[in-house]
Amino acid sequence: MNTKFTIIILTFNEEANLPLCLASLNGVDAPIFVVDSGSKDSTLQIVEQHGIVYKQHPFENYSRQRNWAQANNPYNTEWVFHLDAGERFTPELVQWLNKNFDPAKAVDGYMFSRRTMFLGKWIRYGGHYPNFHLRLYRTSKGKCEDKVYDQHFVVDGVTEVVKAGTDIIDTVTDTLQNFTMGHARWAAFEANEIITATSEKGDVKANLFGTPIERRRWFKSNVFQKSPLFMRSFLYFFYRYFFKLGFLDGKMGLVFHLLQGFWFRFLIDAMVLEAKTKKRS
Repeated sequence: MNTKFTIIILTFNEEANLPLCLASLNGVDAPIFVVDSGSKDSTLQIVEQHGIVYKQHPFENYSRQRNWAQANNPYNTEWVFHLDAGERFTPELVQWLNKNFDPAKAVDGYMFSRRTMFLGKWIRYGGHYPNFHLRLYRTSKGKCEDKVYDQHFVVDGVTEVVKAGTDIIDTVTDTLQNFTMGHARWAAFEANEIITATSEKGDVKANLFGTPIERRRWFKSNVFQKSPLFMRSFLYFFYRYFFKLGFLDGKMGLVFHLLQGFWFRFLIDAMVLEAKTKKRS
């Protein structure tokens, strides 16, 4: 087996997602390490059936859980690839990892695009594809930044963007109920960051001319967050749906862009307003 990198997966009650995730890794010449945070369903039985090494660790937040998993990787490989249980490898990514990945190359991290799948629909427009994220990097050079929400992996070194098509498939949700409930929780996290003025915390540099992640952080910090409450959610939806051609994603795309691009952002601002009103009272 290849010991150049380890695939690290976090789990918590992932019996619905994990089988498809693991199936997509078939053929990848690398070990898999799972860190579970107390699943009550059949997640660990699935892990054991596949002969995968796992450890359990109490969950604080995603950043600390990912960094703990990386620090406690039993394979102690030079490289790690972080993956969510709701994500999958495309065949092109499997081929790239087996045939094209050179750990000796003068690169410290690789960025891959994610394909957002919403209720079975590939969201291709509205700025959602290509959408690059750092996932594969040298263990000694990278980590997950210390943020409760909207955290990214960071590398102290050279990164390279792998062309779109060599993708990670992100199955955002299987039901609207799970989507709205999950985003309501995330809204509370981000609203708290805004209220406590910690939204700038993290290790990703806001750079208009940097990597795709650094550019997104720059626009969020210098444009979106500095726009008036509520108005910014309207403007963001307009930008995504019309300027970035989100309407080409059809009816299901309308549902996604409206919920994720408008409702979610509007809910965050509403929570911020609620907290400020209570504070004044």
